[in-house]
Amino acid sequence: MTAPATPELKEERPGFGRFLRWDTVVGVLLVAAFLAGTGTTEGFSDSVNLSSALNDTAEIALLALPMTLLVVAGQVDLSVASMLGLSSALAGSLWDAGWTFEMLLPVCLVVGVLGGLLNGWLVTRVGLPSLAVTIGTLTLYRGLASVVLGDKAVADFPETYAQWAGNTETVPGTFVPYPIALFAVLAVAVAVVLHCTGFGRSLFAIGAQEDAAYFAGVRVKRIKLILFAFSGFMASFAGIVYTLRYGSARADNGLGLELTVVASVLLGGVDFDGGKGTLGGAVAGVLLIGVLNNLLTLKDVSHEIQVIVTGVLLIVSVLTPRVIALVTARRQRRPATS
Repeated sequence: MTAPATPELKEERPGFGRFLRWDTVVGVLLVAAFLAGTGTTEGFSDSVNLSSALNDTAEIALLALPMTLLVVAGQVDLSVASMLGLSSALAGSLWDAGWTFEMLLPVCLVVGVLGGLLNGWLVTRVGLPSLAVTIGTLTLYRGLASVVLGDKAVADFPETYAQWAGNTETVPGTFVPYPIALFAVLAVAVAVVLHCTGFGRSLFAIGAQEDAAYFAGVRVKRIKLILFAFSGFMASFAGIVYTLRYGSARADNGLGLELTVVASVLLGGVDFDGGKGTLGGAVAGVLLIGVLNNLLTLKDVSHEIQVIVTGVLLIVSVLTPRVIALVTARRQRRPATS
């Protein structure tokens, strides 16, 4: 018997559906939020405010790069903010001990890589779930930060580096701070790796069906280890940027930042179950949260309310794509049952 013509028609629907993908929706929401802020909030679109708003997202943006790769591969690293704090505390301790900034920077980055490798080893060799592992190392790394620096705050870092990390100096002719310019370059590189290379295709395969990827010849454990090492490296680097931007090394720097990073990535349409998502969507999620937080700050909304907004966005970002997928699946099944 020949199949009915309805399946042919269903092939047309996904083409239009591309315009309704969640990451595209987030991009539209970002533009809408920017236009709304420009029209309702005095000073929002000023170059000084835009520069400050971008710089306030610098560490979140840097952490979102490896987090996107991890979530696409079905993993997560909740220890990134604690590694940021450990890197900051270590930088402060070494600076206080008389080290030059050029000497302490590579040490902090190596510690970040080692911390990431510990996460990766526990996940790939011991077989523990990444969520449980990184909740544990979240506490471990924050505790180590307190041991390294205690309750002290170390300041007076080199002015040259402090100006680079702050928004007092921007890329000539623009309002873009240097950390965001660096992020843009890294984002392009990560996007190419994720969407244009065999390594990136392996991440999607692992996230979609890890066992199938393994039997297809993908080096699953090695790739996971690389991802966690990269996450640790970027977290440590973000800790240095954070320290220079605020001009103070503290053990509690970046406390709670991991939730904003995860919320940004999921808000951008990266599926927490793995196997789906785009880096462009994750970047749009980072910028959308940054714009909303800046608007709330300009309207004198408290930090506690901003945290609540981030939590609501996290729930919405997880729930909405699933509701859309459920509704779409039901609509596509109707012709077949009629």
